[in-house]
Amino acid sequence: MIDGGCLSGAIAYRITRPRIDAGYCHCRICRHASGAPVGAWLTVPADGFTYTAGSPVTFHSTAHGRRDFCGACGTQLVFRSTNKPDEIDITIASLADPAAVAPEYHIWRESRIPWFETADALPRHDRSER
Repeated sequence: MIDGGCLSGAIAYRITRPRIDAGYCHCRICRHASGAPVGAWLTVPADGFTYTAGSPVTFHSTAHGRRDFCGACGTQLVFRSTNKPDEIDITIASLADPAAVAPEYHIWRESRIPWFETADALPRHDRSER
């Protein structure tokens, strides 16, 4: 089990299934939603995720995607896509122990901010292949 939640403590969640993968996303939407040059996400089976406290606010960021965040503090928590309804992406930084989940790849590198580069040797993909 992995627990996590928002900055204010208004929302908490629990992950009960093994991860599918974890990675960095450089797309413009993730950058805007997080206010950071890159997002770091953990993907798990959707049936392995549940909110244990509070109720998030949902924002439909694209025709197929929705993002849950805390209405009290603004912490972005999850991303869900109608293209992959059996999966859910959780922000690694919102985990109780984010150091326990290391990203394994980069996606949407074609959209990255040119001045931002990480010093790792992880696989890099121009689009969303993983």
